Amino acid sequence: MESTYIFGHKSPDTDAINSAIIMAEFEQLNGNTSAKAYRLGEVGPETQYALDYFKVEAPELLSDDLTGKDVILVDHNEFQQSADSIEGANIRHVVDHHRIANFHTAGPLCYRAEPLGCTATILYKMFNEKGFDIKPEIAGLMLSAIISDSLLFKSPTCTEQDKDAAKALEKIAGVDAQEYGLEMLKAGASTLNKTAVELINADAKSFNMGDYTVRIGQVNTVDLNEILGRQAELEQAITETLNNAEYDIFVLVATDILNSDSAILVLGEDKDKIAQAFGVELDNNTAFLPGVVSRKKQIVPPITETLS
Repeated sequence: MESTYIFGHKSPDTDAINSAIIMAEFEQLNGNTSAKAYRLGEVGPETQYALDYFKVEAPELLSDDLTGKDVILVDHNEFQQSADSIEGANIRHVVDHHRIANFHTAGPLCYRAEPLGCTATILYKMFNEKGFDIKPEIAGLMLSAIISDSLLFKSPTCTEQDKDAAKALEKIAGVDAQEYGLEMLKAGASTLNKTAVELINADAKSFNMGDYTVRIGQVNTVDLNEILGRQAELEQAITETLNNAEYDIFVLVATDILNSDSAILVLGEDKDKIAQAFGVELDNNTAFLPGVVSRKKQIVPPITETLS
C-alpha cells in the first residue's frame, strides 16, 4: 500500500510537528495503516522538550518527491508554506486553523478548518467524535501544541474550546499544564546559542499580500533585549535573505512570553507600510507593539489589510 504523507508547514513549530504525529495516529486508528508523519524542517528546542518529555520520536524529515502521492496537510494550507512538490500531490485531507489562501486541488478532499487557537484542538475534537482513546503521550503532544500556540493561554487566539481541551488533556497526560507549559516555553525561549540565521528562520512563514511577498518570522524570548541587542547581525542575515529570495519585506517579531508584548524589526521594500499597519513609526527599523503576541491574529491581518 502506498504511504500517506502527513506533515505541517515549513520551519515547523510545536503545533506543526505534533499535529502531524497526532494525525498519523488518528489515521492509523481509522484504518489507514499507511499513514506516516513527516516534518519539513528542523525540530526546535521547545518541540524537542515536548517530544522528550512524552518519549515520542520526532517525525522523519521529508525528502521524497510528492508528485502523485497521497498527502494530508496539518496546521497549514498555503502552498508556499508547504512541501516544494505539493502542487503535484494528491491532497486528501487538510486540518488547519489558519486563513485559507493560495490553495487548490485537482479533486475533492476532506477539509476541516476552525478558528481555534491550535490545530491540535481540532484533532482532539476529531478523536472524541470518533470515540478513539487518546493515549497519554498523544494527549501530552496535543496539550503541548495548545500551550505553544496560545503562549500558555495568553494569546488572543486562545478560545474556550482550547482551554477546555487543555483541561481534559492535562489529566490524561498526567501533568499540570501551567507548570509543564512554562518549562516547555522557557526551553524554546533561549536565543543565546542560536545564530542570526537560525533566529530569523526558526519560525518563519511567507505570505502573499497584495503585490508583496512578505516573510514573517517570530522568536519567543523572556528578554526582548536578548534579541534587539543583536540587531546588526540580524539585519545582515535578513538582508541576505531578501537578496537571495523573492521576498519584498521581512518582518521579524520578537515576542516576550512573560509580559505578552512584542517588538518588530522590519527591512525591505516599503518597510514603513508595516509600521503604518500598527499605527506606529519605525525607529532604526524597529518598533514596540504592546500586547501583541499572535502572528495569526494580531500581525498578519493588519499587514494584509495595509498592503492589499
